[in-house]
Formats: sequence, structure tokens, C-alpha cells
Amino acid sequence: MTTPHINAPADTFAELCLLPGDPLRAKFIAERFLDNAQCVTDVRNMLGYTGTYKGQPVSVMGTGMGIPSCSIYATELIRHYGVSKLVRLGSCGAVLPHINLHDIILAQGACTDSGVNRQRFNNFDFAAIADFQLLRKVAEHAERSAVNVRVGNVFSADLFYQSDPALRSRLAQMGILGVEMEAAGLYGVAAEHGVSALTVLTVSDHIERGEAMSSQERQLGFSAMVELTLDALI
Repeated sequence: MTTPHINAPADTFAELCLLPGDPLRAKFIAERFLDNAQCVTDVRNMLGYTGTYKGQPVSVMGTGMGIPSCSIYATELIRHYGVSKLVRLGSCGAVLPHINLHDIILAQGACTDSGVNRQRFNNFDFAAIADFQLLRKVAEHAERSAVNVRVGNVFSADLFYQSDPALRSRLAQMGILGVEMEAAGLYGVAAEHGVSALTVLTVSDHIERGEAMSSQERQLGFSAMVELTLDALI
């Protein structure tokens, strides 16, 4: 079976699929963390892999940037490939003064300026939240491993180049832990199809302070987040 965006047989993907935005990050995860990883799709260079972690099947699939792109891949993985646990692994920017580079955030909920969930929910507001079991497993594993994580709301923005200082001020006032571009859409797709989703983020930039990780720091920080997530869920 193939879909418009995934050229893979029906039994290609595992029940658990990690979803980085960058297809090269999907390649990095597969090569560094998975055993016997095979590239199973490469349509439009959006790479997907399946392998094992500690003997258990795991897939990883790039989704591209933004809610529309992420929603396409999540929907096809659920409908056509039987994926029932979708975990976005990504980066985010921070606005709160006590959030720092390298912090790991578990997105318990996702606010957004996008209208996609209103379209799904008859023009009402939809509370885009993570699956509790996935969230609890990662949070409890982090506590056992003495890894500090922050749990709370993130903001899924439609615009990457958003320069409105009033918006940033309101996000901080409302306790938003990180700004990213996909979580709210992923949570909406998961709810619509009755499956589980979680978003785990590494703070790569501080928007208010103008700080940013170097390329090497991003790779190391991303690796720590991936290992935490896999160890918690496998």
C-alpha cells in the first residue's frame, strides 16, 4: 500500500513512530539509536525508517515544518499504516525568563493561532492535549533518571517569522513554555482518529534573550531528548 506521500507497504511502520520535523533528523535517529534500521519511504525526500530499539519495533518519520505538513503525515500513518502512538520530537523557542537553552519540555497541551482544530471541531475551541499515558511514562522516567523536564503548555504558531512583541508578552504572561509549529495539529489529528500523541521538545532558542544553540549543541541536546523518550516508552 502506498499513499500520496508515503511509498511503503502496509506493514512497514511500527505501532510507535517518532516524528521529527526534519527528515535528516529522522535519518540521524534511525542511524544512531535504532538497530537494523531500514529506509522505508523517501517521497519528496521526506525520509522514514523502521528498526528496533532494545528489541522492540520503532519507526521514525520526518513530517516537515508546520501543522499542515505534520498533519498530512500523521493522518496517513494512522489511517493506512496502523500507527497508534505518535511522538513529535522537535525544538522550540522560549519566552519565559526561567526557561533556558537545553531544557526539555513535555507539551501537556498546545495552544495555537491556527484554525485547523476549529475546522475539525465545528468551529468550537478544541483543547489540544497530549495522551496522558505517554506523558506520564516520559515524565516518570525522567524523574527516575534525574533528568529535569518541564511539563505544560506550548504554542504552535503558523508563522515562523513572528515579530509581534505584544504576542510574546502575552505568551509569557500565560505561562507558555515553548513556541513551536506542530503540536496542536498533531494532537488534533490524534484525537480525531482515537490514537495517542505526545510532543517532546528541546529548547534551542530563547526568543526574548536572543540566545541560540550552536549546531553541535543542537545535536547533543536532541540526542538526550531522543534517548529519554525511547527509554521511557520501550
